[in-house]
Amino acid sequence: MTAATVDVVVAARPAGRAPLRRCYRFELLKLVSQWRLRLVFLACLVAPAVYAGVVSQQTSLPADALYGRWMNQSGWASSLAVLVFMGTLVLPLLTAVVAGDVFAVEDRLGTWRHLLVAVRSPRLIFLAKALAALTVILALLVALVASSIGGGLVSIGSHPLPGLDGHLMGSGELTRTVLLAWLSIVPPTLAFSAVGLLGSVALGRSPLGLLLPVVLALVLQGVALMPVPVALRVALPMSAFTGYRGLLTDPVQQGPLWAGIAVSLTWAALATWLAHRLFVRRDFTDLAYDGSGRRFLLAGLVPLVALVAVTTGVVAASTGATGSGIERPKLEAAHATSFSHLYVLQTDRLRRPAVTSDQLRATARCDKGGGRVADTGPGSDWRCVVSWTLPGSTATGTAIYQLDVAADGRYVADGDGPKEVNGFFQVRTPTGDAPNPLWQFDGSVDLLENTTPRIHQEGPR
Repeated sequence: MTAATVDVVVAARPAGRAPLRRCYRFELLKLVSQWRLRLVFLACLVAPAVYAGVVSQQTSLPADALYGRWMNQSGWASSLAVLVFMGTLVLPLLTAVVAGDVFAVEDRLGTWRHLLVAVRSPRLIFLAKALAALTVILALLVALVASSIGGGLVSIGSHPLPGLDGHLMGSGELTRTVLLAWLSIVPPTLAFSAVGLLGSVALGRSPLGLLLPVVLALVLQGVALMPVPVALRVALPMSAFTGYRGLLTDPVQQGPLWAGIAVSLTWAALATWLAHRLFVRRDFTDLAYDGSGRRFLLAGLVPLVALVAVTTGVVAASTGATGSGIERPKLEAAHATSFSHLYVLQTDRLRRPAVTSDQLRATARCDKGGGRVADTGPGSDWRCVVSWTLPGSTATGTAIYQLDVAADGRYVADGDGPKEVNGFFQVRTPTGDAPNPLWQFDGSVDLLENTTPRIHQEGPR
C-alpha cells in the first residue's frame, strides 16, 4: 500500500468520540482559567484565616455563633465558628458561581455547536462538565477547611475545648471531630451543586438559573425558621449543614447526622439525573434557546418537591419523631449533663477538690413560659434550675439559667446566679481571671431522640 493510499484511508475514517479524560481536562481548564473563580479560590484560602486571626484577638467575640465565645480560648473554635456560616449562604453561593454557570456559559458564548462537533456526545459533555464543576467546588471547600483550621491554630494554638455536652475534648479528639464536621457538609454541598447544574441546564442564561442554589437556600432557611414538624425539618438538605453538632457530644447524636447525609445524597442523585435528562433531550439547533420555565417547573421542581414529601414520610416512619422534637425531658437531661461537665471544668480552674460529673448527681427542672404554656418547642422563654450535691455533703446547690432554644435543637444557656457559680463571665483563679465556663454555654438537643432519658431524671413535679 502506498503512502498516498494510507492518507486517503485515514482521511475517510469517521471521527470517534473524544475520551472522557480529555473532555474533563478541557472543561476543568476552562473553569480554572476564569479570573473570578481564581479570586473566589483566593478568598476561600485567605478570608477564614484572617477572620480567625483578627476576631480571636478581640475582646468582643461573636457569641451568637456556635463556639464564637471560645475563639480566644482555642484555635479549633475558629474553624467551628466559620463552619456555622457555610450552610447559611457561603456554600450555596459557591455552588451557584461554579455549577450554576457551567452550562449557561456555553449559551452566552454560543459555542454549543463547536463543542458537540468536537466531542460528539451530549452525555459525555454533561459528564465532563459535572465532574469539572465538582472538582472545583471540592477544591474551594478544601481551601476553606485548611484556612479556617490553620488560621485558628496559628493565632491561638491547639487548646482543649468543651463539646456541646460540656465534656472536655483534647487535641486528638478535636482534630478528628473538626475534620469529620467539615466532611459531613460535603453531601449537602453536593446536593446544592446538583441543583446548580439543574438550574444551569434548564434555565440557560436566565439569572434565576445561575442563582438557583442561593434561592433554594433562602427558601429552605425560611421554612426552617417556621415551627414545622421535625420530620420535615430533617428531610430538608439544609439540615445536613448542622448535623455535625451531633459529633460534639458524647455519645454522638447520630440520628440527625445520618438522616441529613442520606437526604442530601438523595437530593444530589435526583437533581443530577434530572439535569442530565433535560440536557440530552435539548434541541441544540435552536440558537435562541434560553431555557423554559414551564419545563423546569414540571421536569425539575416538581420531582424535588415530591422528594421532600417522600423523605419526610420516611423520616417520620423510621424514627417515630413527632412535633418539634424539643421536649422538656430531653432538654433537662441535656442541660444537666452539660452543667455537670462544665462544673468539673470550673472546679479544675479554681483548684478546688476534684470531683467528677457522676459524683455531682446533677438534675435540671425546666419550664417554658410559666404554667399556661406547654413545655415543648423552641423559644427564648425557657427557664431551668439545676441542682447538685457535692461528695460528702448533704447540702444541695442550685443555679438558675435562662435558655434560648432554637428550632434546630441548639440552645444557649445564660447563667442567672448565684454569682459565684454562673452569675459572672469570669472567675478568679490562682493564676488570674479566666472565663467562667458556667456563665454562658451552648448545648444541643437530639431532635430525633424518642426515648426517655435514663439519667438526670427529676423527681415528681
